[in-house]
Amino acid sequence: MPVLTRRHILRVAAASTLLAFPGRVSAAPRAVVQAIRTIVRDPTAYLGWPTLARRHNGQLLLVYSGGRESHVCPFGRVELVTSNDLGATWTYPRVILDSAIDDRDAGVLETAKGSILVTTFTSLAYQPVLERAEKAGNWPAERLDRWRRAHARLSDKERQADLGEWMLRSTDSGLTFSARFACPVNSPHGPIQLGDGRLLYAGKELWHGQRRNGVCESADDGATWAWLATIPTRPGDDPAQYHELHAVEAADRSLIVHIRNENKTNFGETLQCESADGGKTWTVPHAIGVWGLPSHLLRLKDDRLLMTYGHRRPPFGNQARLSEDRGRTWSDPLTISADGASGDLGYPSTVQLDSGSLVTVWYELPKDSPRAVLRQAEWSIEL
Repeated sequence: MPVLTRRHILRVAAASTLLAFPGRVSAAPRAVVQAIRTIVRDPTAYLGWPTLARRHNGQLLLVYSGGRESHVCPFGRVELVTSNDLGATWTYPRVILDSAIDDRDAGVLETAKGSILVTTFTSLAYQPVLERAEKAGNWPAERLDRWRRAHARLSDKERQADLGEWMLRSTDSGLTFSARFACPVNSPHGPIQLGDGRLLYAGKELWHGQRRNGVCESADDGATWAWLATIPTRPGDDPAQYHELHAVEAADRSLIVHIRNENKTNFGETLQCESADGGKTWTVPHAIGVWGLPSHLLRLKDDRLLMTYGHRRPPFGNQARLSEDRGRTWSDPLTISADGASGDLGYPSTVQLDSGSLVTVWYELPKDSPRAVLRQAEWSIEL
């Protein structure tokens, strides 16, 4: 009987794995990062919560909340920059929405018909901050005056009416955008295009309706939206603690939604639910063993699924995971960045270029600076 060496045993095991799971590679994937750099910086403002999208002509679109003084303030507005060279350079920011209260997280999508949809929501989260500052009397006079004047642009009744989940639409390649119009839900990265031509928007009713988590759909290229289905709640969870949903369509047309979970069970993790009937019904959300949030989902050219998410504990940064089985299981984490100064970072979104390489953009508060910036990684997946 021949002597079996350790190398021979490993070869036999590897061969058996490939026979049992044809097309699968036994090596664990890893991120190979070519470059990380700051792409949008405003020395006078805090920038947050971006979304990156790739148009059919190759142009990159990037929207975010700009003009801010801090993470919570009354000054947020939606800004847009574009790149015609795969992210090597970016245009000067253009303001496409600036309401009288805080305009926050911005999402963007180019539809199959060429329309560009931008999503955002308005917030009054700054109001209690202002009230506390007025009571404490510990702010510089100039700052307090600035916040008061911004707050006074609307009456109490007008401010409440201005709360909403909003969408803007362009049918001329982004040269002009419509006035904002109400959308049933909001989530940081906006809607997706489905293979059957519909648009699907997984999100949350923030200020109106029943405050449900669910999906709405559009059959007219994003001009109008209708509620499609409510996502069920896991036993013991409070649905109010589900936030920041995002969806993807797998190769078999099944749908997957990721949810930022702030319930006690699996706190700070991403939950997942699935639909096998085009979004009409959904499974109960379940944990997938991923600490980090919120998740952005992307179907790669080879039909694998990629999730990218912020990692808001040491090492602070952004991570990704791959699924080769349409979301049933996810790989170990791939590190995109791990040099953050604090947990005030994340909301990464990713696009894939024709070459197969990836571009990811996120926001991050640098060390010793009150002004968050937008950073970009160019990277690839290696097995």
